[in-house]
Amino acid sequence: MIKTHRPTAITLALCAAINAFAFSANVNASDIPTKQLQDVEKNVVAWRRDIHQHPELGNRETRTADIAASHLENLGMQVERNIGYTGVVGILKGDLPGPTVMLRADMDALPVTEKVDLPFASTQTTNYRGVDVGIMHACGHDTHVAMLMGAAEVLAGMKKQLQGTVMFVFQPAEEGAPQGEEGGAELMLKEGIFEQHKPDVAFGLHITSGLNTGKIGYRSGPLMASSDSFEIAIHGTQTHGSTPWNGVDPISAAAQVVTGVNHIISRQIDITKEPAIVSFGKIAGGVRNNIIPEKVEMVGTIRNFDMDNRQQIFDKIKHTATHIAAASGATAEVEINEGYPVTINNPALTEQMLPSLKKVAGEEKVVVMPKITGAEDFSFYALEVPSVFVFLGGTPVGKDATKAPSNHSPYFFADEKALPIGTATLTQLALDYMAANAP
Repeated sequence: MIKTHRPTAITLALCAAINAFAFSANVNASDIPTKQLQDVEKNVVAWRRDIHQHPELGNRETRTADIAASHLENLGMQVERNIGYTGVVGILKGDLPGPTVMLRADMDALPVTEKVDLPFASTQTTNYRGVDVGIMHACGHDTHVAMLMGAAEVLAGMKKQLQGTVMFVFQPAEEGAPQGEEGGAELMLKEGIFEQHKPDVAFGLHITSGLNTGKIGYRSGPLMASSDSFEIAIHGTQTHGSTPWNGVDPISAAAQVVTGVNHIISRQIDITKEPAIVSFGKIAGGVRNNIIPEKVEMVGTIRNFDMDNRQQIFDKIKHTATHIAAASGATAEVEINEGYPVTINNPALTEQMLPSLKKVAGEEKVVVMPKITGAEDFSFYALEVPSVFVFLGGTPVGKDATKAPSNHSPYFFADEKALPIGTATLTQLALDYMAANAP
């Protein structure tokens, strides 16, 4: 049995044996040549293991990008490299006219030391912000790359009957760019990938330990929260703790700011539209018990599911902090750092593609996801074109997915039996959209 907190190498080797990946009988891929899917399965598993064993951080995915780009070139595609540092775009033009469909996979790993006992576990290390740490595909992006490479091979083999164009995007830095750099979907768009090849729609998926293998999770409308951060500096006047009236106490003002900002969501934002969260993560100021400092610094995060509410929250944090500080005789500097927008699945497109998901997984295994307060930079693509982003179950059947190590955990484990389902999902979404919208 695989223990959810630490799978053993012997059990994983048995579960991951190549002959165990015959396409599941409950996966109906009638529109896809089943033999092509079966033929590519061994390669998908091998690619995943190789990439997992050699993870790379954001904007540094040179090896991973070369694997993906070389594969697309060998399939005869037009390929562009080094977009947004290491991004790759491959264009597959079908022999028949039709729309352009974008399929996306993110490539970057995380500064996490792997603790899963796998024969292909990562031993890579790096110095991340002054700390020596391991590098691990703790979010499953290795599986995303492998599955999209598999879908590319299947679709390239169908070029003669392909009704349109498929745009394969292998993206760096979904987890965020290194300090001082731009990156991810936003940078790839900034460098013009949609100017040269504007897709009609975009599809993406993410493996998750929160669902069992075989299941696909979706949600129409807002799926994942926007993720933004804020920094507040309260400036007072230093004085001795025994005579606070001789200065301005920024600690006292900061305490009131925390209370005031926490009231923004509960009292000033219409949360009947969508939920929102503001959390402080750090407060720092002072060095000694009897000295009132001249400055207090605070940082926090903002999560929300409505783009209008998002701007209101930004404005109200600035207003609240500056006015509360002023009431204490202090001043406040507020900086809002915009991160990822809300990930929104286009409702009409979601409804249109729902039969494709059910075709792959079976109707009973396609489930509605709750809103997720995590964020995803696929959201930038979804602001530009109608998009659908889904979740692929990755916890072995028979295991409690609610207790499985979550994405970003050093014990995160992605069941390789999910890989053919993900490959089929990407392929089916592309084929069905093109067939439904071809001239």
